Amino acid sequence: MFDVGFSELCLIGLVSLLVIGPERLPKVARLTGFWLGKTRRMAASVKEEIKLELQTEELRQIFKEQSGLDDAQHLLDETSDALKATIDPLPTDITGQYELK
Repeated sequence: MFDVGFSELCLIGLVSLLVIGPERLPKVARLTGFWLGKTRRMAASVKEEIKLELQTEELRQIFKEQSGLDDAQHLLDETSDALKATIDPLPTDITGQYELK
């Protein structure tokens, strides 16, 4: 996460031991670990919530696109019905009206 090497950890440990002291160092280390874990869990939770929200937004977008396709299908059905209504009254046997030569 922080990309800290072994030598850097040793330096941090030595400085912490000198500044905090050997009596309070274990307590401070536990407290630091607790807050670091809590921060990681919170970051993972926020990341998961954002991921879920993005998925929800994608689903909404797909639903909108599908709704647009439904409107187009409805328009196509209406046009097809109007065309059928226009064609139905036409005579089906037009050969009887004309003489074949």
